[in-house]
Amino acid sequence: MKKNSLSEFEMEKEGFKIKLRRASREGKSEEVQVQHYLPPAAPVPVSSAEIPVAAPAPATDPEIKSPMIGTFYRKPSPESGTYVEIGDTVIADTVVCIIEAMKVMNEIKAEMSGVVTEILVEDSRPVEFGQPLFRVRPA
Repeated sequence: MKKNSLSEFEMEKEGFKIKLRRASREGKSEEVQVQHYLPPAAPVPVSSAEIPVAAPAPATDPEIKSPMIGTFYRKPSPESGTYVEIGDTVIADTVVCIIEAMKVMNEIKAEMSGVVTEILVEDSRPVEFGQPLFRVRPA
């Protein structure tokens, strides 16, 4: 904010709102205030006759999830091959992708052993914290 001479910034997206405000130059400190707003979830009345009987959920493979917000890359450089493909075997220390956050390239490791069964994110797409990236069938 200081670099771009901003004194206030506000953004709202999909029910999330953030507002940043920097103290004026006359103020003794340059504190940043962060406010988060999430709309309350409205309960929907449902009668017991309308609730379907749930079938057992199909077993799904464990997921490798994003540990941060950033941009997902399947390969270390545009000229290189991908880190992993469907059918590849991984171990805990296998690098499966890179997530770029604030111009830093962070190698993401599988942290589990098994076979990659699904790649859930397209190359060069933004990802959120906790977003599933890969499914891995345990070995």
